[in-house]
Amino acid sequence: MFHSSQSMWFRKAQKWQLEVDVVVIGSGAAGAVAALAAHAGKAKVAVLEKSDRFGGTTAVSGGVVWVPCNKHMADVGIADSFDDALAYVTRLADGRSEPALIRRYLETAPQMIDFVEGATPIAFKALGRYPDYHPEFAGGRPGGRSLDPGLFDTNTLGPWKDKLRRSPVFGMTAMSVSEATDWGVFSKPSALPFGLLAKRFKQGLVCYGGALSGGLLKALLDRGIEPTLGTSAEELLVDDDRVVGVRARQGDKDILIGAKRGVVLASGGFEWNADLCRRFLGGPLTHPNSPPGNDGDGLRMAMSLGADLGNMSEAWWCPSLMVPGEEYDKRPLHRGDFATRSLPHSVIVNKQGHRFVNEAHNYNDLMKAFFAFDPVAYERTNLPAWIVIDQQYLDRYALLTYVPGMPIPEWLIKADSLDELATAIGVDARGLAATVLRFNRFAVEGADPDFRRGESLYDHFYGDPEHKPNPNLGTIEKGPFYAIAVHPGAIGTKGGARTDGDARVLRPDGAPIPGLYAAGNVMAGVTGAGYPGAGATIGAAMTFGYLAGRHAAQRSG
Repeated sequence: MFHSSQSMWFRKAQKWQLEVDVVVIGSGAAGAVAALAAHAGKAKVAVLEKSDRFGGTTAVSGGVVWVPCNKHMADVGIADSFDDALAYVTRLADGRSEPALIRRYLETAPQMIDFVEGATPIAFKALGRYPDYHPEFAGGRPGGRSLDPGLFDTNTLGPWKDKLRRSPVFGMTAMSVSEATDWGVFSKPSALPFGLLAKRFKQGLVCYGGALSGGLLKALLDRGIEPTLGTSAEELLVDDDRVVGVRARQGDKDILIGAKRGVVLASGGFEWNADLCRRFLGGPLTHPNSPPGNDGDGLRMAMSLGADLGNMSEAWWCPSLMVPGEEYDKRPLHRGDFATRSLPHSVIVNKQGHRFVNEAHNYNDLMKAFFAFDPVAYERTNLPAWIVIDQQYLDRYALLTYVPGMPIPEWLIKADSLDELATAIGVDARGLAATVLRFNRFAVEGADPDFRRGESLYDHFYGDPEHKPNPNLGTIEKGPFYAIAVHPGAIGTKGGARTDGDARVLRPDGAPIPGLYAAGNVMAGVTGAGYPGAGATIGAAMTFGYLAGRHAAQRSG
């Protein structure tokens, strides 16, 4: 390890293998926007990416960007106000974020979108029918704040085409979020235009996070900024209490990279680091949904310089499902579940066979119910948990790799009766029978007084609009019956280095660490415990990346 005195010697002896104005660590949306903003400020930029693909967690995400008061909301006829957005995000943050930081996010995010659209080929479109995750709360909206990046032609990347990270779930499809909504991707999977999707795939078009990351990569390449792949940042180098560079690992060699104006940490969260998850999170995280490289590199580097931390017990929670044997980057693939639990003819139960949550609720807040703790039994009563469905579900809807008409997959637990299914999954049979009997009555009546499933406009987004009387409620009565385990997952962690309104990393006394910035999941999440709407993780990441790059470029060397 190079200590600060050694770092100073290497600086003065001019032993940098590379020296730039700003070093960005990570190639997700936070890092890419930071690099573009720094370049716009006349800074020379280097982008380091640990993996051999560009895009980070962003590239495997839905690619949606949540920005209140964005200019595209007018196109879908939805008005917004800063005060409404502030009240809404403040409530969801639940006291876990600095009020000034929330204001900074909401003030700057629309400017960031203008900057990104001016600097990249991306043309965002407001999603008028994608509600905030709590649209019924004061300040919430029925849509418009979530922005769709559309499609992207990877052929424009030239030799970098194959270096763009692809989603293991929808990397072979090319439909915008708007199209997916119009086509009923969740409720009518068999009606998708498969011929068109195959044609687009052959043409090299990508969607969702691939489209967002592709557009950002194209903008970097157009400016002569070629990300350095396969290069992991190992240590921040300090001279006279100021971050002046990075020691990185490339293959079996160390390289020293000087940063005359600053280093931006944008390396993602720590969800793949089991030790950090055990030490910090408020509940078990066993099945993360992000690329396996997110194991806390940036967090550890910030901590080594005495950075203050915030929101460390929180994550962008998401229930995970698995198909045995599936892998991504040589690790098990965990698929975030958004629709299965929301569609009719499905329930989630614990080992008592009881429901314990509105299954159609937003994934972040839904997961928190899984962590309920019984102090007498000294256990989490809702883990393990199972999604239970019947043949009606499989006749109509998709489930992971299954679509109606296919043979029933072997990985789906099957039984002719609910009692047999309960035995197969280790659930109390009488509890399950009573739960399904009660739930079926709710489904017929169209209202769920126990957990209010299907009341929120958000619930309806992932439901079946053609199913009556409630798009989220359907009986479970037609055998065979099926079950699949639901695991604690997350899109990413949201705790990390505390920052100020310019994304500067802070010490415990509130003073910034000179030359060090953070954006994305490596910083303390600005939305605290909450998840305001689709794309809030990327919206915040891009906004603070924009602030970081802009501020770093203005610093003197």
